[in-house]
Amino acid sequence: MEINDNMISEIIERVLKEVQKKSINDRYQNGIYDRMEDAIEAAYEAQKKLMKMSIEQRERLISAMRKAILDNAKSCAKLSVEETGMGRVDHKYLKLKLVAEKTPGTEVLTTKAYSGDKGLTLVEMAPFGVIGSITPSTNPAETVCCNSIGMIAAGNTVVFSPHPGAIKSSLMAVEFLNKAIIEAGGPENLITSVRKPSIEFTDVMINHPKINLLVATGGPAIVKKVLSSGKKAIGAGAGNPPCVVDETADIKKAARDIILGCTFDNNLPCIAEKEVIAVESIYEELIENMKKNGAYEITDDEAEKLADIVLTKKEELKAEGCSINRPKFEYSVNKKWVGKDAKVLLEQIGINVGDDIVCIIYRCDKQHPFVQEELMMPILPIVKVKNIDEAINVAVEVEHGNHHTAEMHSKNIDNLTRFAKAINTTIFVKNAPSYAGIGFGGEGYTTFTIAGPTGEGLTCAATFTRQRRCVMVDSFRIV
Repeated sequence: MEINDNMISEIIERVLKEVQKKSINDRYQNGIYDRMEDAIEAAYEAQKKLMKMSIEQRERLISAMRKAILDNAKSCAKLSVEETGMGRVDHKYLKLKLVAEKTPGTEVLTTKAYSGDKGLTLVEMAPFGVIGSITPSTNPAETVCCNSIGMIAAGNTVVFSPHPGAIKSSLMAVEFLNKAIIEAGGPENLITSVRKPSIEFTDVMINHPKINLLVATGGPAIVKKVLSSGKKAIGAGAGNPPCVVDETADIKKAARDIILGCTFDNNLPCIAEKEVIAVESIYEELIENMKKNGAYEITDDEAEKLADIVLTKKEELKAEGCSINRPKFEYSVNKKWVGKDAKVLLEQIGINVGDDIVCIIYRCDKQHPFVQEELMMPILPIVKVKNIDEAINVAVEVEHGNHHTAEMHSKNIDNLTRFAKAINTTIFVKNAPSYAGIGFGGEGYTTFTIAGPTGEGLTCAATFTRQRRCVMVDSFRIV
């Protein structure tokens, strides 16, 4: 068969199309770059394209992202636990499912209007442009997915700087979200990141002139860093949520709910019950009911052995503390044991239990490190107090002024109101597991970026907008 010039041209054209197609596929399956500068530039160009899309078109992209999260939730949850060694696969799956179903999209973007004799003024929710988002290892893919939905719904693109300890699961989320966006007709690179995150790359992102808003989800150190950048910053810091139980509570339900909340994803969520403060009249009853719901009580000697394992003085082993306002101790949480099963922790001190044990409980005073530190493990210290007055004072003290989350079990409205005002946290959960505060089994939307330090509260698409005031004047009516 003779090959003529036309055939050669057709072959070359087909090859070029395949190469171009492969190149596009490679890019949208990644959205991931070797250099932070390139990731930012790509997101900057993509945001220009996003702004040409209508809100209805934007919502179609969000719908595709939701489906992609659900389709990949099981494999992403599994990878997250394998990579970080923290948490539970079943609970991480539930968190991703929650993100897909209850993270707000464009429906929360509202426009205010003022009209009168002199014309019409509109106050619109406008995008910032390119957002730089720093994400944690405790809720890695969940935070990437949740932030991506809210930020894109608001008209922004986002550059992620994930925690190096959770890079695989974070980038997996970036990849499948980008793929879903492209297949739904959206631009490439609405979500970007770097292949190997580092402190240096995070600094580049924080200081880059094309990053207009910074969002940090993590400990007090990273929040302080973005707040010192000179840019608009949203800080979602850590917490040390106390749970108060008074004498009017439904003790059986309170015990069950507290264990459910404390052990969700092995206590990794920053909203989870970290310590219980119970009035003495129901103290014993509460503990006995906790034991009926999967709690194992340890003795003083066992607690001392456990503290030697889960706390450390070695700098290279320290996880971030719950607050810069906590008492200054020589020790910190040993990151090796963060998010581990209760059964695994007990094995370290020679106690073997069945899979039905999901929580370790310990009676102690308020000064114990299990109370003062945000352990992020299913270890729940229980402090006995005389009455509700002492309970509120202790709870406020051990929360360390994070203003993050608190819980209370009570049927006394006055007590609930007093504690809510005294603790003044972003989330206050009454008579339910802590996770009800982010919409899991409770009303309201979900988020995994809870901005207590900077005051925005539970973030959503509206949080990631700036106000734009548009004024049209009826000149004929100007006096």
